Amino acid sequence: MGNIAEASHRSGWPDFSVYRPHPSDATLSAWLRESQALTDRLFSVIDAARLDVPRIRIVNPPLWEIGHVGWFQEFWIHRRGSFEAPSIIPGADTLYDSSRVHHDTRWSLDLPDFDATRRYVRSILERSLEMVDRGPLTDELAYFTQLSILHQDMHNEAFCIMWQTLGYPMPLPAARPAARGAEEGTGADRGDIEIPLRRLVLGAASGSGFVFDNEKWGHTIDLPGFAIARSAVTNAEFREFVEAGGYRRRELWSDAGRLMLDDIGLDAPRYWRRDGDTWHVRRFDRETALDPSEPVMHVSCHEAEAYCRWAGRRLPTEAEWECAASTGPDRTAKSRYPWGDTCERPIEELARLDARFGAPAAAGDFPNGASAWGARQMLGNVWEWTASRFAPYPGFLADPYREYSAPWFVDDHRVLRGGSFATPLRLIRNTWRNFYMPHRADVFCGFRTCAA
Repeated sequence: MGNIAEASHRSGWPDFSVYRPHPSDATLSAWLRESQALTDRLFSVIDAARLDVPRIRIVNPPLWEIGHVGWFQEFWIHRRGSFEAPSIIPGADTLYDSSRVHHDTRWSLDLPDFDATRRYVRSILERSLEMVDRGPLTDELAYFTQLSILHQDMHNEAFCIMWQTLGYPMPLPAARPAARGAEEGTGADRGDIEIPLRRLVLGAASGSGFVFDNEKWGHTIDLPGFAIARSAVTNAEFREFVEAGGYRRRELWSDAGRLMLDDIGLDAPRYWRRDGDTWHVRRFDRETALDPSEPVMHVSCHEAEAYCRWAGRRLPTEAEWECAASTGPDRTAKSRYPWGDTCERPIEELARLDARFGAPAAAGDFPNGASAWGARQMLGNVWEWTASRFAPYPGFLADPYREYSAPWFVDDHRVLRGGSFATPLRLIRNTWRNFYMPHRADVFCGFRTCAA
């Protein structure tokens, strides 16, 4: 493929050495295989009938999306991020470039069939593996290889979300309880953490490895004292709001929230169903009894805010969330993860991540993964809504994949933090910012609260 280093001189592209340290070539090779293996596993339940999905705004045609994943990897690794270099599929840019192909048109494209699409994706993967295995990679190639892997990771989570939306089966093990600490049942996971006024460096630091452009760069803010919940709001807590008529009390809802209620006709969270005194929830293609200990999931930011008004609470800002996740009473420097900078314990003892199971754990589980303040499950389990609008940090400059963040610093996108049970550890960290419009609830999202 030639020497891609020359592309680093392209106008507006960063000095890729700021994203060191890079994973080893062997690690990148393993990640490429792992991400594709999960894609293959998720698509093992897809037949011709399930490829034909309704035209709704919160899903993509699966055939288009899987081809887009392969195109993205080919474009950034093997075509040097240039439309001048040809794809191995003629006209691929007019099929799979999400910034050029409008969402509504993706159902009417003349796409290669499922087998041909998978051959395309596999051929790109094999080419990428050959490149990485030859090594050593330049800073630039290491950056774009990570970008492509993490992009596929995000689409794997999107496939999980789509399977939930469409009621498809999930080919992951049934959830089982996480290992609990000796203090479980004593209330150690409940209540608030008091965090005094402090100075916080919000955002990622140069030289901390791969980060996305919306995390750049760390900047100092003065953060007033606050009190944040040790764990996310549970199904049991949210059920009290529902049964108290929270969805009918319009004074609890913002104007936008009331419009959402009127449009959808909600009287409880999506996928909840009441049968007498018992609540059930649909998870993928199955209905189960609502687990009161799990964090409430599939609630929009509007629903989270209405709950907070009812409970006399509020959502945390993203700065408060990051502070609770990455600092501590005796710690001034931030940690990469709530539990520290590395994973010395197996991840299954720290958080529910990596799509190991098809459901979240109880909200108070994983005491070993708590932050230095004692906040539980800041990473994994469910994405957590914050009160913050998605906006650029001071001095923001878009990275080469310019469509990742900059187009979304508009409207009313809200920041979510922390990841879900379907998010891979290699993607997530304390500074990672997700963003959705506040009416969205199809993602694996919940929330924790702060004292008002």
